[in-house]
Amino acid sequence: MAGIAQVKDGQIVETASQASMSKAQSSSNNGMDKDAFLQLLVAQMKYQDPLEPTSNTEYISQYAQFSQVEQMQNMAGSMTLQRASGLVGENVIIESTTSSGNTTSIQGLVDYVTYENNKAFVSVNGSLYSMDDVKNVVDKTYQAAYDKAVAYVGKTNKLPSLDNLKLDNAETVEQVLKEYDGMSDYEKGFVASDVVSKLSLYTEKLKEMRASREDADEENGEITEA
Repeated sequence: MAGIAQVKDGQIVETASQASMSKAQSSSNNGMDKDAFLQLLVAQMKYQDPLEPTSNTEYISQYAQFSQVEQMQNMAGSMTLQRASGLVGENVIIESTTSSGNTTSIQGLVDYVTYENNKAFVSVNGSLYSMDDVKNVVDKTYQAAYDKAVAYVGKTNKLPSLDNLKLDNAETVEQVLKEYDGMSDYEKGFVASDVVSKLSLYTEKLKEMRASREDADEENGEITEA
């Protein structure tokens, strides 16, 4: 969880979530809110030159300008929250950079969105991250094809090596080959080219092995007849 500090070699390690939230909170604290503006305005009135006091019109103008800026900030915050809320249930990629400059990429579903100090935070894999660090929203079709390709590559890795391939393994190999043939062109695009080349080698090796067996069977048949 984000609230638990990680310790490595006696040093507290800043997590990606902590880095993301810290950066967002820092940027939020650097801004001027209404209370800070009013404190400055009071200080300006208190320490103004009594011989050349600032006019009420100027004070009103300053406050009006600040109110406009505040309204724009609130509007921007509302739009950010609305955009963040639309990510609930979506698969996103987050890139968070720690204070030491290390960038971590996190991918997962957005569980919920929270809002604090005009900043939106998304919950991914049980930790909170700033909305500003959400870099990509992963398309569901893309993710499904990617996951399918990863699972398929795992199956090809379990096949016996070409040197150890036997005809007894033919059914298993052909099932893997058939699964690839059943993929759409889009899904096949996620399978690495070296895996596709490997499948071709298996196909050729099975053909050679079957041809050798047929030749051997024919020879044995001719010897029997003689």
